[in-house]
Amino acid sequence: MNTTQKIDIPLHDIKPLVEIQDYSLYYFSAVVIVGSFIVLALLYLVYRYLKHKNKVNTRKEYYKKLEAINLKDTKKAAYELTKYGLIFADDNSRNAKTYEELIDHLAQYKYKKEVGDFDAQTKRYIDLYRGMIDV
Repeated sequence: MNTTQKIDIPLHDIKPLVEIQDYSLYYFSAVVIVGSFIVLALLYLVYRYLKHKNKVNTRKEYYKKLEAINLKDTKKAAYELTKYGLIFADDNSRNAKTYEELIDHLAQYKYKKEVGDFDAQTKRYIDLYRGMIDV
């Protein structure tokens, strides 16, 4: 036998190549997009939670300062009542009216070198205004 002899055997069981539809890239892209949206939504919720948690409530702080004012130091108390009471004046028309009347009564205790103690009517306005505030 000749080693260079060619053996020609017909092969009938091999089929031609067939194109297979592959959707794995689309599935992967969809999973990445949905996963990204979920991660971004979670990050946003954590950000909002931390922002809200660390937020200082100005109204509560001013209310505490308003309640802690020493009425014995009349001049300083008149200025502090004016300053800290202003934030609550815009709550409603009743607060605005009471605040304006309080300011009118406090005017006699400001802008002077020496002032006396608060009179009874001014103390009532101060107590009334403190009692009206909703925090």
